[in-house]
Amino acid sequence: MPHDRTGPESAYASTADELLVLRTSPPKERADAARNRATVLIAAADLFRRHGVDGLSMDAVAAAAGVGKGTLFRRFGDKAGLAAALLDEEERVLQEAILFGKAPLGPVGDPAPRERLHAFVDAYLDYLLAHLPLVRMSETASPGARYRIGAYRFWHRHVALILAGRADPDADAHSLLATLGAEHVQAVVGELGQARVRRAASDLVDALVSG
Repeated sequence: MPHDRTGPESAYASTADELLVLRTSPPKERADAARNRATVLIAAADLFRRHGVDGLSMDAVAAAAGVGKGTLFRRFGDKAGLAAALLDEEERVLQEAILFGKAPLGPVGDPAPRERLHAFVDAYLDYLLAHLPLVRMSETASPGARYRIGAYRFWHRHVALILAGRADPDADAHSLLATLGAEHVQAVVGELGQARVRRAASDLVDALVSG
C-alpha cells in the first residue's frame, strides 16, 4: 500500500530545496589555485594513509606538495581544516545521492520516511567508518566544531525534514546525529563492534519513525 502522501514525506518534498543551499560545494577559485589545492589534497591523503592522523604534520604535507607552509596554513588553517577539505568530496557524493538519487536513500521512487532514514543512517555510517580518524579530527578541533561544519547542518536538516511529523523534529534530529558523532562512534566501536553500533542506530530510527 502506498504511504501517506500528505504526511511527513510531502512535508519533506515541499521544503527540501533548503538542502540545495546547505550542500557542500566545490570552492570557487582560479584554475591554477584549484590545481594547487588538488596537489595538496593528494599529498595529504597519501600521508594520512601512511602515517595516520597523529603522525601527520603540516610541514610534511607542505613538503610533499611542494608548497610553502604559510600557504598551506592560509588555505586550510590547520590539520582539522585539511581533514575537512579531504572529506568534502566524500560528503558531496553522499549529499548528491540524498538529493537526487534512487530510493531509499534518495527521493527517486518516493521512499517512506522510515526507509529513507534507515538508508541515510546506513550510508552515513559507511562513510564515517571508512574515514573515522579524519572525521573525528574535523569534528573535535575545537569545542563545538562539529556543529559549525556545513555538512552537519545538511545532515541535520535532512533528518529533521524526514521527522517532520514529530513534535520536535529539530531536537530529535540532533539526538539521532549525536549517536553518529565520530568521537562517540570511535569510542564505542572498539568496545561493541560495528554490527552492534549499527543495530543500535537502526533501533533508534525505528523508535523515531513508526511508519
